[in-house]
Amino acid sequence: MTALTLSTAAAPGLRADAIVIGVAKGAKGPVVAPGAEAVDKAYDGRLAGVLETLGASGAEGEVTKLPAPSGFKAPLVVAVGLGQEPGKDAQAAFDAEALRAAAGSAARALTGAKKAAFALPVGDAADVCAIGEGVLLGAYSFDAYKENGKDPKNGKAPLAEAALLGAKPRDKEHKAAVQRAVAVAEELNRARDLINTPPNDLNPEAFAAVALAAAKEHGIKVQVLDVKALEKGGYGGILGVGAGSAAGPRLVKLSYTPSKAKKHLAFVGKGITYDSGGISLKPAGHNETMKCDMSGAAAVFAAVVAAARLGLDVNVTGWLALAENMPSGSATRPGDVLRMYSGKTVEVLNTDAEGRLVLADALWAASQEKPDAIVDVATLTGAMMLALGSRTFGIMANDDAFRSAVHEAAEEVGEPAWPMPLPEHLRKGMDSPTADIANMGERMGGGLVAGLFLREFVGDGITWAHLDIAGPAFNEGGPFGYTPKGGTGTAVRTLVRLAELTASGDLG
Repeated sequence: MTALTLSTAAAPGLRADAIVIGVAKGAKGPVVAPGAEAVDKAYDGRLAGVLETLGASGAEGEVTKLPAPSGFKAPLVVAVGLGQEPGKDAQAAFDAEALRAAAGSAARALTGAKKAAFALPVGDAADVCAIGEGVLLGAYSFDAYKENGKDPKNGKAPLAEAALLGAKPRDKEHKAAVQRAVAVAEELNRARDLINTPPNDLNPEAFAAVALAAAKEHGIKVQVLDVKALEKGGYGGILGVGAGSAAGPRLVKLSYTPSKAKKHLAFVGKGITYDSGGISLKPAGHNETMKCDMSGAAAVFAAVVAAARLGLDVNVTGWLALAENMPSGSATRPGDVLRMYSGKTVEVLNTDAEGRLVLADALWAASQEKPDAIVDVATLTGAMMLALGSRTFGIMANDDAFRSAVHEAAEEVGEPAWPMPLPEHLRKGMDSPTADIANMGERMGGGLVAGLFLREFVGDGITWAHLDIAGPAFNEGGPFGYTPKGGTGTAVRTLVRLAELTASGDLG
């Protein structure tokens, strides 16, 4: 991953391949952002005009390259858009997400460079963290399956080193901000790697092995339930989903338990390493990206490890419900009834509604430890994509205040989310004449129906939220900001922020 350093060096004398500056949309055209004063001075104060001549407007994500002025040791200046210029008030500043997205766009534009200096606006440690995260996430590239580990289209590796100018290497808050950015970004990028790994190389057993290795490295306790242990424990949901695959399911429990912790969060992730739909086979054109159906488990895994790396004073337990959903002679059929870990029975009306089945078992397992709150994360329904699009995830909960807190945390870290209801009238559609509940209900409002199903498997009195990340988990379009094509790692930063807020006593 890109190396990240803090530097007090002046831009003109810094040896680098490029100097990155910010440009904003002003009332009368582009405006050079704070941090780039030395660069602007070298252009005789005319940099904004030069950029406008080149077509720059300061719009978010816009990248404009121009030769560095005479006397600079770096040959290139990269101007990246920050969006609308803040107000003239002394307290006005660019928000963290604008800085994060700009840094990500610039880092991606500098693929192949060995070193770049980022002279973006730095007002406090939060800005340092945002820029650092943007650089590390924007420079991400998944090249494990490419010859020589490089993109065959251009033969270039990601940006190797980034120096953040304007930050203070000896300032404790700035140093801590960089350490946080590195820990969160490294684990988020690990989640991206898992999501992008082809399903022939990442089945439930392989995913569990990755979790075991990371747990050992970071002092996290881990327990892996294989098929025999799942059968002994009565995990009918996970076993039922994995019944059609030659690769057996797993339930992985990760426990980070610092000695000073007073609160306990449980994170539960859907980990379908490949989803064919099972007997209810997906139609042509809907299978190709189904390696991403374990994005929820990847996010939970990354968040637990990040919490451990940050040394947060909160107990965090991660539950990874891992299975491969395949059609075969041994697969669960529509009409079958599964007895879940909770003891409830579920009539399976559609084997492509499998995520809620593995989550149900894991939610009940998590509930037995009586945590202060449970948050599950899942690429659960196409209905949520229809409702919120490809960049926003939905939040449902059994507690309105907690749902609001999760939403605020998501927005704070720059992950678009929206609170959704759990209408009681939709529950009736899952009534079954054969079992306690069916895994399908009304078609309209399908994302909310799935949330209502999951609620049935949360222990009494436990606060719970459900994140349906079906839209933003996998980006099939072009990259933008710090978001690459492919696996995005969405929800990792929301979960980490929830853990931070809980540790500090600021979350309920």
